[in-house]
Amino acid sequence: MGNIIEIKHLTKKIENQLILSDINLCFEEKHIYGIVGRNGSGKTVLLKCICGLMEATQGEVIFNGKRLKKDMEYIDQLGFLIERPGFLEKLSAYENLRYIASIKRIAGKKEIEESLRKVNLDPCDKKKVGKYSLGMKQRLGIAQAFMENPEILILDEPTNGLDESGVKLIRELLLDLKKRRKIIVIASHYQEDIDLLCDKVYVIQNGKICEKPHEKYWEV
Repeated sequence: MGNIIEIKHLTKKIENQLILSDINLCFEEKHIYGIVGRNGSGKTVLLKCICGLMEATQGEVIFNGKRLKKDMEYIDQLGFLIERPGFLEKLSAYENLRYIASIKRIAGKKEIEESLRKVNLDPCDKKKVGKYSLGMKQRLGIAQAFMENPEILILDEPTNGLDESGVKLIRELLLDLKKRRKIIVIASHYQEDIDLLCDKVYVIQNGKICEKPHEKYWEV
């Protein structure tokens, strides 16, 4: 059996406000899953719960039979990009990734350089990240998410801020990672991202998984 994430009866409250209500999902390797919904629907909170950045009020996130926050603090084999990527602005792209890689010590010089090149960033460029455009920071955030070759990728608006060539590049990269048996979950406001990339799409409305076909979401 391949890698699998199970989300069982996940409920999240923040200051007594119900954000997610009884979410039940299953994500399998070699698939790209889409999460769509309006701002405030709970998409980003769900992604944060899967990543272990937020703890569910009730319910469980399970990876290969192990429960998040009970059997493990985080899912080690996971890379993510949620909300705006945050980097040390006085360092270069390579220096930022080297600093992040020093935490787990999985990715070395070769892996960092390859990740940067895959998103069309030059690992030898000394330009400080503080001078990067939004699109360049987005590319760097995606490079950071997959540089340790994780089994799972969680990406919130992966093509945000990218120009047409950047969007095409990232889509091709994600489809290639899918072929390599990764589990990929993306949230996006761009219908084309969802239609071109995703094998299965879930609509979140008012903190619940909605039975509405995702094509109808864009019409509302």
